Amino acid sequence: MTDPQHPGAGSDGASTSGESESPSAPGRTVRRAESRVKGGKRRAPTRTRRTVATVVISTLVAVAMVSGLSMAYFYRHLTGNLTVLEGGAALGDRVEKFDTGGPKEPLNILVMGSDSRDGEGNDIDGLTGGGERSDTTILVHLSADREHAYGISIPRDSMVDRPECLDDNGDQLSPEADNQMWNAAFALGGPACTIRQVEATTGVSVDHFVVVDFNGFKGMVDALGGVEVCIPETWDDPAHDIYLEEGTRKISGKEALNYVRVRYGIGDGTDLGRLKRQQAFVGSMAHQVLSSDTLANPVKVTRFLSAVTDSLAVDEGISNVTRMGKLAYEFRNIGLDRIKFLTVPWMWDPEDPNRVIWAPEAKRVWQKIKRDQPLPARLTGDAISVNTLPGTEEAKPATDGASPKGGGDEDSSESTEPSDESAETESGDGNGSAEEKATPEGTSSDGPSEEEIAELESAGLCV
Repeated sequence: MTDPQHPGAGSDGASTSGESESPSAPGRTVRRAESRVKGGKRRAPTRTRRTVATVVISTLVAVAMVSGLSMAYFYRHLTGNLTVLEGGAALGDRVEKFDTGGPKEPLNILVMGSDSRDGEGNDIDGLTGGGERSDTTILVHLSADREHAYGISIPRDSMVDRPECLDDNGDQLSPEADNQMWNAAFALGGPACTIRQVEATTGVSVDHFVVVDFNGFKGMVDALGGVEVCIPETWDDPAHDIYLEEGTRKISGKEALNYVRVRYGIGDGTDLGRLKRQQAFVGSMAHQVLSSDTLANPVKVTRFLSAVTDSLAVDEGISNVTRMGKLAYEFRNIGLDRIKFLTVPWMWDPEDPNRVIWAPEAKRVWQKIKRDQPLPARLTGDAISVNTLPGTEEAKPATDGASPKGGGDEDSSESTEPSDESAETESGDGNGSAEEKATPEGTSSDGPSEEEIAELESAGLCV
């Protein structure tokens, strides 16, 4: 069970037993989770039979053999790149993690993207001095059986009831407030307050967290030599100094940052469309990381590992390369076809057409994640599968028991335990409606439906 004061401490996949690394290791930056920091972003996991842990180890060996570089030195270099955030009293009382009764626990990793313009490389549009908010929030869930993973995006314009934000001593920074924008929590209390908000609004416990800022994002993309995207039409947003030409190609640097930032005049012009593009970009980035062009090039992999660790602000549970490697190893059996990105179900806020509120189905999504149950097709109809990205050729059929396109988890595998929240589903039994049980993921018709095509187009994605 996770230490309630430190996300990830002692959790499955990042055990601290037997390790003697000091938090004051050379180059290490240790800061409080409620402070303003540069950040890191959890990169996408593995494809079938390829593990991030294997890549890290093989790369270290290859670099050591080719260049004579000391393995110990390189390890210290990567670990020293990390910025470590202490949660402590700022996290307050934590949500108790649901006991699945198995030998392993599910893992929940909160990824936060900071929109701060302060700091080196972050002044992208001259808007410095405005503090920082959570421009992107994704809860990554890894199942206890290590067979599937979900990345659930939370719109920054979501209106929620925010809990109080606490400082490093556990004293109140800001009182709780109703009907607040989601990203205000980060501005008021940093990652710690956002974690408190996630747990208070979803009931899902957070095991680990990472934060990334603009410059860190660009560094990771540039280290890969760019990431391939499909832009359906030329995008021109002079007000935000964004110009992207139509076509399918690799983008990097400011172009890559503009692609995941651009909103106005693109598709439906909403933050929801931008979330979908971000999900597609992360999926494409995973493909690029695990491509033969990257893995066969020790210099490129080394450059990417250095950029990743230099871009990350992480919790104490994954505060060095060893612990990060253990966490990455937990993804070893998950193919790209079993990694899905979706947005929490939402609807327009009747009080403000520029804001959204979570739809009733959101409660069911969070309850499934909390209880570590696969999400049925009805809740993942608009999900982006990392194995089949918008605008790309159809993926090859899944193997080794993996599900076909659009799926990854059959609803028949759900637990038959009764729900601890009777209002959680329409049927009230916590196990899904008859419609869901009759429609497992991955059994829908081939190719995207007309509704899915319209949604991709509204997000500014190629079909």
